[in-house]
Amino acid sequence: MVPFPAGASMARALVERNIRAYRSRWITLVSGLFEPVFYLFSLGVGLGALIGQVDAGGGRMIEYAAYVAPALMAAAAMNGAIFDATFNVFFKLKYTKLYESVLATPLGPRDVAVGEIAWALLRGSLYSTTFLLVVAVSGMARSWWAVLAIPTATLIGFAFASAGMALTTFMRSWQDFEYVNISILPMFLFSATFFPLSTYPEALQWVVQATPLYHGASLVRSLMLGDVGVGLVVHVLYLVMMGLVGITFAARRVERLLLT
Repeated sequence: MVPFPAGASMARALVERNIRAYRSRWITLVSGLFEPVFYLFSLGVGLGALIGQVDAGGGRMIEYAAYVAPALMAAAAMNGAIFDATFNVFFKLKYTKLYESVLATPLGPRDVAVGEIAWALLRGSLYSTTFLLVVAVSGMARSWWAVLAIPTATLIGFAFASAGMALTTFMRSWQDFEYVNISILPMFLFSATFFPLSTYPEALQWVVQATPLYHGASLVRSLMLGDVGVGLVVHVLYLVMMGLVGITFAARRVERLLLT
């Protein structure tokens, strides 16, 4: 389970509020299920028929679709978390003034931060579970370790949602979200998502390995292929630290913005 600061139980009320709000906008919620599946079958299966097999590391050759599927699951967790923790939070913070109303209840600013991040994790977990079922039915998951890809995707969402919400507290207008897109798109394309790390020049390999999506994609890929080892701890620690630093900073920033 993803660790949250003390007092997180109060944030459940905000999560419940978001669930009720999406009852009338369920199509928006469900639509996020299809994007990673479309990528999987168009690129993984369609383009994969032309590419054939790729090196998954250590000389192990696998079908291209089986290589891409775990990375797309990690990317889906990233995109879902970023969307909720940036665009939605910014709209509530700057325009609807929702959080000012929330503070009239027993909830505090830190509960707001934890509640919004928890909601992003629930939404991301829904997408990840559905995507994993599609991957399993399609025969792209090679090991029973793949069941751990769901909590792993939740961890990825935790890391990105926490960092995303922290950055959102500094944004002044919608134009600032261009920086979010500039950051997310290169990670989606070049974090060993569609091509093995060995295909990049050695100098760029260090840059790729520094990105959080690389650690998320590598972790999910290892679980789906059954390549489980001590080395996976590095990926887990990277994402946990990113999430903890992000949520701590986001909570402090939200408290400062709402109480001053």
